[in-house]
Amino acid sequence: MTRPTFLPGPCHLCGGVDGERRDDRWICAICGWRYGDVPDDDLPRPRVDVVYYLRYDRRVKIGTSAHPRQRLARIHHDELLAFERGDRALEQQRHREFAEWREGGEWFEFSSALEAHTRLLRRAGPPWNQYARWVSEALRG
Repeated sequence: MTRPTFLPGPCHLCGGVDGERRDDRWICAICGWRYGDVPDDDLPRPRVDVVYYLRYDRRVKIGTSAHPRQRLARIHHDELLAFERGDRALEQQRHREFAEWREGGEWFEFSSALEAHTRLLRRAGPPWNQYARWVSEALRG
């Protein structure tokens, strides 16, 4: 049986400190990375595309990026509502799905339907924790 507890130090992949002991090893509770394993900096990071939902006032931007930290740093916003693993095809699908609330470009009114969608996505956990898990899964490949 496993119990959530603190890792011996921060996870080398996501920086998380919560973990669990499984047999003879520690596993990060946020991203699932084995504690002590260090990603090889000489290898390129795997591409993990996300659709992001950013709230600014009562508007939401639905966009996509393979480098969300850099992308979100360049966009003025109040809150990161959610991530969804996907690329341009999923982003365009979401634009069609919420088209009646489009205010222009990739910006939409924060409708009850869009709020429900982002709330459903957040059930899987905070957006950055989800992203860390997806990167970890891709690295373990």
